[in-house]
Formats: sequence, C-alpha cells, structure tokens
Amino acid sequence: MKKLACVLALCSAFTSVDAMAWGRDGHRAVGAIADKLLKGTYAQKQIAALLLPGETLESLANWADCVKGTYCGPQTQEMIEYVAGNPKHSEYHYTDVPFQLERYHDHGVGTAEVDIVQIMKQCIAVLQGKTDPALNPHKFTKRQALILLAHFAGDIHQPLHVGAAFVSKDGKFVVPKTHAEVDEATIFDSRGGNNLLLDDAKIAALAAGLIPPGEAAPVKEGVPKALTKPFHSYWDSTTVDYAFRRIGVKTPEQFAQAAIAGNPAVQKWQGEVATWPYQWADDALAVSKLAYAEVTPGQLTPQTSKKGETYFAFTLEVPANYPVPSSAIAKTQLIKGGYNLAAMLQAIFPEQG
Repeated sequence: MKKLACVLALCSAFTSVDAMAWGRDGHRAVGAIADKLLKGTYAQKQIAALLLPGETLESLANWADCVKGTYCGPQTQEMIEYVAGNPKHSEYHYTDVPFQLERYHDHGVGTAEVDIVQIMKQCIAVLQGKTDPALNPHKFTKRQALILLAHFAGDIHQPLHVGAAFVSKDGKFVVPKTHAEVDEATIFDSRGGNNLLLDDAKIAALAAGLIPPGEAAPVKEGVPKALTKPFHSYWDSTTVDYAFRRIGVKTPEQFAQAAIAGNPAVQKWQGEVATWPYQWADDALAVSKLAYAEVTPGQLTPQTSKKGETYFAFTLEVPANYPVPSSAIAKTQLIKGGYNLAAMLQAIFPEQG
C-alpha cells in the first residue's frame, strides 16, 4: 500500500479546503475556478468579447461534450456546423499514451494528429492570432478555440484521458511499442478504461464509511441498474461526486469557492504557452500511475455492443480504500485544471502595459 500512501500524502489538500473526461459538474468546476481567477484581468475582457451575453467559461465548459448528442438539449446551429466541419471531434478529447511511460512524444504510441495535445496547441495558435493555415488545419474560429480550451483544460487533467491501459490476453497491464502491437488478440486497448469493468455494488460498498453519503441517484423507470461501471466512467463522474462530498459542497460554484479559499499551491508552467499542453500531458501521465496503483485486471470477457458487435473487456479489482485516494486525486486535478486554464488564457492574452 506504499503507493496509495503517497497518493494520500500528495493529495492531502483536502484539509486546506475544509479549514460528463470529468462529468458535467467536474468540467463546470474547472470553468468556474478559471472565471473567478480571471475576474478583472485583461484576459477576461478578451474572453468576454468572444462570448455571448451571459456566457462564461463555466457555462460553456461542457459544450464540446454536448455536441456529441442531444443529452444537453437540442443542437444549436453553431454545434451543427462545428460537428459538420470536424468529423473526428470525438477524438479531440484524449490521447492514449501507455500510462507506464513518462512523456508524451509527437507520433509516439497512443498519440494521434487529432489528439488532445495537438488540438489544444492549435486552439492556442488561433487565439494568439496566428494565421499560418498549418497551425489551424481544422479552421477553428477564435470563439471555437476558446470554448474548446475551456473543455480540454479539464479533459487533459483527467488522468485516464492521457494515461491509457493496454492489457495482455492473460490479464496484465503491458506497454505496446507500436500501434500495430495492439491487435485485440494478444494485446487489448482498454479504450481509456472504458473496457475495464468495476463491480458497481462493490465500489459503492467500499465507499460506504469512507465517503460522506450523497443524495440518492434518481431511478429511471424501465431501465435496469447496471451491474458494472467502466473504470473511465468511475473517474469521469464518481470520483468528482466523492470529491464534492468530502469537502461538503454540492455545486461547481461552491467547489470553485472552496478551492480558491484553500489557496492551493499550483505549479507555474515555463516556456511558450504552446508547449503547455505537452507539459500538462506529462503531468497527467504521472498522475495516471497513481490512478492505476495496485489496480489489477481480471478475466477477459466478450461483450456485445449496442450495434451487435463483439468486443472484449476485463473485470477490474481496486484496493479496498480506493474511493479515498481516487477522490483526492480528482479534487487536486480539478483544481489544477481551473488554475491552469486561467494561467493559459492570461498567457495568451497578457496584461497590456
């Protein structure tokens, strides 16, 4: 349990706050923190010029997820045009570097030309006013670039959106050397942890007594309760719920207030702002090692998708106290996401002398 002890020590910032990547609340928390930190700055004025009246980074933080369907409501014309112009937009949210590695490298295993690092870099160039077409292959507008950064600053701090798990047929985490080695016969792609399945009742039982109780989830009539929870879903939403409960808040706004009141120590990033997505990816890789600490895949089981296609998943076992360190990591990463988003936008729009 040595690694988990390190996690608890690393994320002990819970005490300072007490004295849908992330789900909707998590992304809104990142945006809310950035909104508060940017208040009164030159960057805030430049941001306001790109937003509509009443819009904030918090209110738009989930826009890049909402374009994937109608679960946020009907698609706006702006969303429809964005989706039509970006057929691979769902791939912009993550990269799949094996979590055991130390660095993100262009063209390395698990990376892609449309992954989160590359897209964030392009958004930065657009907001900086750079006009070289090679820097903006997707023809993002400045407004789109801002909205995307507001979301991807959250995604890139979700450890499973950067550090990916690849599993051998005999149920061991492995590091493929090339894309071709992930053949779905001897080495399987866990799809960001979506194909790693937790026993939902067991996770709830582990949390009981460790995490303060929350409000009961609404029961959907005619929809049977899922018996398993994808590891990715656990990190997107469950850890955020647990993090909110542990500091006694219910809304993203309250989380942002508590986070800033805690005066957290957040790393200052060096070099050109266009390099920051690389640095953040490397940091997320380090955190993903903590997310996977003492987590073990189990039996390989065939699953059938809604389209009737067969794919393979693995059961997953986590340590008995996993809700504690995982929610601590989530809290820390949400705070980093908000502070880093604000710092990035201030670097893009520096104060005028």
